[in-house]
Amino acid sequence: MAELSKFIIFKLHDQPFGVNVKQVISIERMQEITQVPRTSDFIKGVTYIREETTPVIDLRERLLMDEKEPTESSRILVVQIKEMQIGLIVDAATDVKDIEQEAIEPAPPIVGGVKETFVHGVANLEERLLILLDLETIIDPKETNELQEIVEVE
Repeated sequence: MAELSKFIIFKLHDQPFGVNVKQVISIERMQEITQVPRTSDFIKGVTYIREETTPVIDLRERLLMDEKEPTESSRILVVQIKEMQIGLIVDAATDVKDIEQEAIEPAPPIVGGVKETFVHGVANLEERLLILLDLETIIDPKETNELQEIVEVE
């Protein structure tokens, strides 16, 4: 029997992406984000989610995609990265899919403009290529320290 993994499917710039459901705490509607001065451009600030001050990252900017103002369908994926709760702004959260392990292929060096270091693999999803992100690599150690400092300041 094929081993299945569950992935939350979301969109950035009409491109489907996936993250392992085990790393996702919740999916929230957009809410007010308090800006924090002198932080990296992709760090939008902090908000209070599930009784915890949560740094919020614009995933489009982090992946070096064009910026876009949040819309009614924008969501905050609340994820666990390196023992920290972090919010990731995405254009829309669309689905939860079971994907067989053997359907996941290693990522080519650059997939849809996303550096391979951020990509766990790719899977064929009907007629589209689904990019599966490795959340552990989205934030480097220096940025992890910056996020921890932001939470401690609040």
